[in-house]
Amino acid sequence: MESSLVNDPPLLVPVRSAGGVLGLRLFRTPAGDRTAVAFTSRDRLTKVLGGDQEWTWLCGRALRGMVEDLGGVGVVVDPAGTVESRDHHLRAA
Repeated sequence: MESSLVNDPPLLVPVRSAGGVLGLRLFRTPAGDRTAVAFTSRDRLTKVLGGDQEWTWLCGRALRGMVEDLGGVGVVVDPAGTVESRDHHLRAA
């Protein structure tokens, strides 16, 4: 296996699908900052977001590359949970 793959293992990343296209699902931290989330296992993703959450495999480098031009969007791996905000969107905790 290439060393770059060993150093950057694939992560499960929540997505939304519409019209056959996948879109990265973004969340907000408790401080209100936008963030992408990723999980190291399906069990962890399911525990936090539920079994119906769509996901795709991405390495951390690819995920960071997708959000780097969005201005201040971070990446949280294996968030502990989510909370519902006042506007009823889930926030990564």
